[in-house]
Amino acid sequence: MKGIIGKKIGMTSIFSSDGKQTPCTIIEAGPCTVAQVKTKEADGYNALQLAFGDKNDKHSTAAEKGHFAKSGSTPKKVVKEFRDYSIEKNAGETVTVDIFAEGDKVDVVGTSKGKGFQGVVKRHGFSGVGEQSHGQHDRQRAPGSIGNSSDASRVFKGMRMAGRMGGDRVKVKSLKVVKIFPEKNYILVTGSVPGHNGSIVYIQK
Repeated sequence: MKGIIGKKIGMTSIFSSDGKQTPCTIIEAGPCTVAQVKTKEADGYNALQLAFGDKNDKHSTAAEKGHFAKSGSTPKKVVKEFRDYSIEKNAGETVTVDIFAEGDKVDVVGTSKGKGFQGVVKRHGFSGVGEQSHGQHDRQRAPGSIGNSSDASRVFKGMRMAGRMGGDRVKVKSLKVVKIFPEKNYILVTGSVPGHNGSIVYIQK
C-alpha cells in the first residue's frame, strides 16, 4: 500500500478530447515528511509515519519537538501512519504526489461535513405524510410511531430517529486519478470527497 496526506481545495470539472465533462476534486497532496519508520522487529508491525503541514513552534509541545527532531524535521500539524507501505523510505525523506500516476484508482478518507441536529426527513430520507389534511396540521415531517405498546413496550436499539448528523469518518473507494500537477502538489480525482474545503484527507492506493 502507498498513501499520502492532503488538503481538499475544492471542486472543478475537466473536459476530455471528445467533449465529455467530468466533475473532479482538487486535493493538495503533500509534500509529506517521513517522521518515523516502524518495523516488525522493533514495533510489531511495518508502517510509515507521515507528517503534513507546518506547525508554529510556540504551539508545539516539547514531546512533539523531540519526536520530529529525530528525523531532522520541524513539528507538523497532521501525523498519520500508513501500514505496509510499498515504497522504501527513510526518516526525514519526503513523500510527494509523484507516488501516484494518472489513471490510478485510489481511496480517499475524510471527515464529512457536520450538519448538526437534524430530523428524520433529512437524516434518514423519510418521505413525510404527504398532504396537509385530515388533522395533520404541522406534522408533515414527524417520524410516526417508534415502538410497540402491546408487545415489547420499549423502543428497539437502532431505531431511526432525529439526532446529530454528519461529522463522520467516510471512505470513498475507487476514485480515478485524472490529472497530477507536481509543481503545485495538486492531484485531481473523479467525483467528490468528504469534508469541507480546507479539510484534511488521506489518499491511499
